[in-house]
Amino acid sequence: MTEHTLTVAGVAVDTRHWIGGERVASAETFTDVSPIDGSVIGEISRGTEAEAAAAVAAAKAAFPAWAATPVAERARLLHAIADGVEKRIEDLAIVETTDNGALLRSHRRGVMPRVAHNFRFFADWLLNLEHGDFETRGHTNHVSWDPAGPSVLITPWNAPLMLSTWKVAPALAAGNTVVLKPAEWTPLTASLLADIAAEAGLPAGVLNIVQGYGSEIGDALTSHPDVRRISFTGSVPTAKRITASAAANLTPLSLELGGKSPLLVFADADLDLAVDLAVEQYDNAGQVCLAATRILVEESVAEEFTRRFAEKAATIVQGDPRDEATDIGPNIHERQLEKIDGFVRRALDAGARAVVGGHRGEGQYYAPTLLTDVAQDSEIVQEEVFGPVLTLQTFTTEDEAVQLANDTRFGLAATLATGDRDRAARVTERLVAGTVWVNCFFVRDLQAPFGGSRHSGVGREGGTWSFDFYCDLKNTVTAPKGWKDHG
Repeated sequence: MTEHTLTVAGVAVDTRHWIGGERVASAETFTDVSPIDGSVIGEISRGTEAEAAAAVAAAKAAFPAWAATPVAERARLLHAIADGVEKRIEDLAIVETTDNGALLRSHRRGVMPRVAHNFRFFADWLLNLEHGDFETRGHTNHVSWDPAGPSVLITPWNAPLMLSTWKVAPALAAGNTVVLKPAEWTPLTASLLADIAAEAGLPAGVLNIVQGYGSEIGDALTSHPDVRRISFTGSVPTAKRITASAAANLTPLSLELGGKSPLLVFADADLDLAVDLAVEQYDNAGQVCLAATRILVEESVAEEFTRRFAEKAATIVQGDPRDEATDIGPNIHERQLEKIDGFVRRALDAGARAVVGGHRGEGQYYAPTLLTDVAQDSEIVQEEVFGPVLTLQTFTTEDEAVQLANDTRFGLAATLATGDRDRAARVTERLVAGTVWVNCFFVRDLQAPFGGSRHSGVGREGGTWSFDFYCDLKNTVTAPKGWKDHG
């Protein structure tokens, strides 16, 4: 091992940046801490404006050759990266669990296989990407997707590698080169991705990874005139700063931001199913942007729903995420835990009642919490907590349910539990959300559009929508005459 290598649960992880096909160290470092027990994992190279500029320069230099690479070869390389991910699922799973505290069993069985699928899906979609030619007064229109250029991808800590590759895979498939900036709280699996991509044969400079604090290198990346696309997943305040930074160059943005999504439970719903859906919102310790944190229940079944919910929530096992029996692990950071607890304390002081939880646990764990007696205009109902905290309100009519559901500045997702197909159709049509689930939750297909409305985001990615964003669309119109026969 070298001074720039950590051993994380037996897995070697390089702590340096990946720029232009080489490892690059910084003069300073930042400390990476495991949320499981607060232990120090190690020191990570802390990027500066110099490393950010070098990464963009490497992406710019590599772009012409990568953009000119035949689509079949780009697809082959993406499949090779997927092969590499699948060979290292166990390594990736244990490193990410150590780094962000999510369940090891979920990383093994769902998250890391999805990482590989991200690359395979966009590789295959690329090979079939087309818009049929059409005619205008005898002229032929042909639509094509041209690579846009270097792309800056800024990703969050709650599902680090899955959300990074959700962006990296389509950007590379589109023919763009990439500068990835992973969250400073969870940088490790991005470093392993660099190793996997290099082993797969991805050319130098096509994928670059710069670690560090967004406050120190973010502007250098998002304001760079050579950057042609920016995709960001994170908070609304950070998105506003990125938007302002990108404005000078009119750099196109894709923003997937916060949520305060509702779960509407009607009296005609399968109540056991509705309770299961509600308790599922505690997944990943509530650190899921799509989570339906506002439970809206028809008044006539609210008492029974609450009773069943409390019974179900009492069976949740909270503890070490490496244990197969654990259902909920820790929250990511002491700072985030303090934020969560602050939301709950202020809500209780304002008159809310904790039916379940309502307090911190040991270490960086927060008890799964359900608050009732909350006002619609209260902070706990209107602002994203990003922890295992749900609120419960009641309604008496369908119109009231929809009004409550839509009454926030967000619009990322919504979940609906009802036994009436006509009601489901009526209500879903009126909900402001990028994704609506009916009698289910978190069923996602990569070919579907994904994104949010209002303050939950700008744009859509997934399937052809990803290529629409990462490419410059071109329409070529060809006349039927004027050709010379060269026989």
